[in-house]
Amino acid sequence: MDLFQLTRSLIDIDSVTGSERRIGDILFDHLTALGGGGDVERMEVAADRFNVFAAWGEPAVVLSTHMDTVPPFFPSSEDGEHIHGRGACDTKGIIAAMLTAAAEMLAGGTRGFGLLFVVGEETDSVGAQVAERQPRGSRFLINGEPTENRLALGSKGALYLKVEAEGTAAHSAYPELGVSAIDRLLAALARLRAVPLPNDPVLGETTLNIGTLRGGRAPNVVADAAVAEVMVRTVGDTADLKERLAVAAVGGEGGVRIAETRETRAMRLGSLPGFATTVVKYTSDIPRLPSWGEPFLLGPGSIHDAHTPRERVAKKELTEAVRLYQEMVRRLQSGA
Repeated sequence: MDLFQLTRSLIDIDSVTGSERRIGDILFDHLTALGGGGDVERMEVAADRFNVFAAWGEPAVVLSTHMDTVPPFFPSSEDGEHIHGRGACDTKGIIAAMLTAAAEMLAGGTRGFGLLFVVGEETDSVGAQVAERQPRGSRFLINGEPTENRLALGSKGALYLKVEAEGTAAHSAYPELGVSAIDRLLAALARLRAVPLPNDPVLGETTLNIGTLRGGRAPNVVADAAVAEVMVRTVGDTADLKERLAVAAVGGEGGVRIAETRETRAMRLGSLPGFATTVVKYTSDIPRLPSWGEPFLLGPGSIHDAHTPRERVAKKELTEAVRLYQEMVRRLQSGA
């Protein structure tokens, strides 16, 4: 199976987060068939969910990405320049490029590298968290996400917050008898949006997105509860920022509370001479895998196509990624 056929075959496997077992089994069989004296294992995560790890010799360098995709699933198609489908760039094409690079390296006698494919990156990074508890001694980690085949010098962090407001229900004809939780929540969110956000010379600006809003019971009832989910794309240490956001959200009125639900820290990443570079605003599994070595981030495709109905990856970039992954492994192994 050539690179493009392999990419399409992987896209055509529905592996929306939580349903990764089938693709995990297929990758396990594919890696086993590569031969070369490699050790292939299922790294159990939960019932019917597992990471897949393979190594040929002591793996100084590990190539890694995730098996899961965002919903909804839709199958592959192609034209002269692109392969389309869910996961084309995030990250079925990357998996195909890594598998092809591994096969070519093994055919050329290269050893001392590994492949790690994890579950759950699109939600809670549970696969990476499990892998972090089972490192394999690698000194370098090459993570795959769509960077248009440029080495990312850094990636923003992600801070998830929940803002909840309480009120007192009343008939809407007599609003003076109640307290609107929705009004309190809107005021708290306005204060959040007014907080000055830090900048970083490499990662750029911090951004804040109010992603969801829920509240109230009916149009004719003063709302007694409301909640919003907020995501902050961070660029450095967040201790001071979290304190300022908390103070702003709560304000001086009462009835509002804010809680951190999870956080992934911002990262500065490795570079190599001669490689084109970029900075990405998204996060990845890299912050969850510090024990797997010095991190690098590179992959074919554009993040602007990921998670969209037009998801695709350029065939030219897939082919280039195979060469780039091999070059990175070679240079990292040799210390060049």
